[in-house]
Amino acid sequence: MPGSLTVGAMPEPRSSQPRGARVRGESSTPRPTRRSAKDLGPAEPVADPTAPRGVIDYALQRRALLTALFGGRAFDGLDVCDADPYLLKAARFHGVTSADRCPVCRKADLVHVTYVYGDQLGHVAGSAVDPMRLDDLARRTGEFRVYTVEVCTQCRWNHLITSYSLGDGVPRRAPARPPDLLD
Repeated sequence: MPGSLTVGAMPEPRSSQPRGARVRGESSTPRPTRRSAKDLGPAEPVADPTAPRGVIDYALQRRALLTALFGGRAFDGLDVCDADPYLLKAARFHGVTSADRCPVCRKADLVHVTYVYGDQLGHVAGSAVDPMRLDDLARRTGEFRVYTVEVCTQCRWNHLITSYSLGDGVPRRAPARPPDLLD
């Protein structure tokens, strides 16, 4: 029987081509198919595109982490103060300084960095943005997710604060990349 295992026998390969072999002209990743506006689905009724929907607050996780850190039960200060260099750079250029002090080092004010993710955002997806741009993005985009992270630039503490959805509910294709971003 093909594909069955017997003692001492090797299973049949899934493909007759060696690993990594391709047909000439075939790309390694499949190209996405272009969808028309009617294929994107029906519009979701949204009363106010700038009002957060599906809000998730991570305050309990933050409190549990800090309790474990200061109680000496779980972590070392180096385990929780591990902000990525790109997150620190985003905090410097796109962050908003808050009035709260860092809960770990208690020396510096925390900086809030806002990230946006969504298929309909195009080249903006996955980047840190100024929170003042969110209203404009919400009116121009069907739906996207917003994540806010608190960062201490001194000791490198970072923690996710909230996440929520914004957008007007009308499905659209992602905008084309601007010419200056093309490879």
